[in-house]
Amino acid sequence: MNMSGLLIALLLLIIQGSLAQRVRVDAEVVSYPGQAVTLRCQFPNPGENQLTQVSWIFEQTDVERTNIAVFHPKFGANYPTKSPLYGRVRFVTDPPTLENPSIQITDVKMTDEGRYICEYATYPSGNEQGVSSLVMLAKPKNMATTITVTAGTTPVIVARCESSNGRPAATISWSTALNGNETTPMKTDNADNTVTVQSTYMLAPQPADNGKDISCIVSHRTMSKPETFPMKLVVEYPPQVQIVGYDNNWYRGRTSAFLTCQSDGNPHPTTVTWKTLSGLMPETVQVQENRLAVQKVDDTINTTFICEVKNSLGYGRDQITVFVREFPETRQGSSTGGIIGGIICVIILIAIIATTIVMVRKCQRKNIDRPPTHKPPPPTKTYSYSDRPSINEPESDPELMHHDTEKEEPMTDHLVYYDDKDHHEPSWEDNKTPYHDDRDEDEDRMTGEEGIYYITSSATRGSSFMSPAVIV
Repeated sequence: MNMSGLLIALLLLIIQGSLAQRVRVDAEVVSYPGQAVTLRCQFPNPGENQLTQVSWIFEQTDVERTNIAVFHPKFGANYPTKSPLYGRVRFVTDPPTLENPSIQITDVKMTDEGRYICEYATYPSGNEQGVSSLVMLAKPKNMATTITVTAGTTPVIVARCESSNGRPAATISWSTALNGNETTPMKTDNADNTVTVQSTYMLAPQPADNGKDISCIVSHRTMSKPETFPMKLVVEYPPQVQIVGYDNNWYRGRTSAFLTCQSDGNPHPTTVTWKTLSGLMPETVQVQENRLAVQKVDDTINTTFICEVKNSLGYGRDQITVFVREFPETRQGSSTGGIIGGIICVIILIAIIATTIVMVRKCQRKNIDRPPTHKPPPPTKTYSYSDRPSINEPESDPELMHHDTEKEEPMTDHLVYYDDKDHHEPSWEDNKTPYHDDRDEDEDRMTGEEGIYYITSSATRGSSFMSPAVIV
């Protein structure tokens, strides 16, 4: 029995929960100040329940609840005068109905934000309700500015960003390369239920920070994209001075020597003053604002020059001592440059020679690899200037092969003797015919003034041969 009772109680709770969901409302409604907003409510399926009355309740906080509109089918519509929305709220339909008791609020204000409860009185199940949240949005007014500061070592506020009268509160961030810190945003609730947010950026400003970029970025629900405010930091500082132009080579007689006083400050420097440590400016010196021109260097220039620059915050100064030389200083830069240039030229020359050698060798290698394009050299013939042997002596005598002096001469086809009567010149193909040992076939005879000579043609090209002469 106890188990059955628990099941019945659980079923009743489920039924009550499902019945509570039968009042249909919009979970959230968004509006802006000055607009009209409609809050809808319906009880579409009452079932066996009888709808008797509907009420709208405005709940600003958990403890503050106020009736703003009531409708009874018999007594009609009523709008309590104590309601903060009196005169600005009404039922959508006139006369209203229990089936559609939606209301409209005109000229909504930021203070109208809260929970709105549509509550039905039913019989026999009792009251049933649905809750809508009205969210008021207000687009904030955003601005950002830098603060003029003086250079120092103590962190100070250098930029401020503000998003005022927004709902909900805006989000502020900073973008910069400065080495500072942003403060925690401070939120202020306004009387009209809007919020103002302020954020600052702090830095120990230095002269080098002047003109640096810094940006404030504001994000809010009412804006499609964040709003960015780019700015440049303003840091004031006394002048910073430097004298340039002295090259440590001012010698007697030098002309057109200059010193320039370079300065930087914020505010911009107003005056530039030149003077010497001795108090007297040499006669050969001309002062042209921030430039000091020396017409001709002499011993009076051998002093210390001082440049002072002033602005509204103070002044800065720099000094330089000039040493006048007897003769110009020999510069080693030119000789060093010449040596370096000579080394570079030698390296380039070596590279050119090496490249040329490599190219020549490649050409020679290509020529060697190619087939010969000319006729190979002919064989050589050896002459003997010793006494010609007798024709009756045998050829086999070894002494006939002895020669006192020999001379080699290239043998060409023109050296082959032929008979004037025949006028026959051996061709290249004839020379290729193999030779025989038979003297009658291999020897050619030629008659001259000194006798008859026999010349054998049995020698091959490229080798030496000797033909014994026979004198008749």
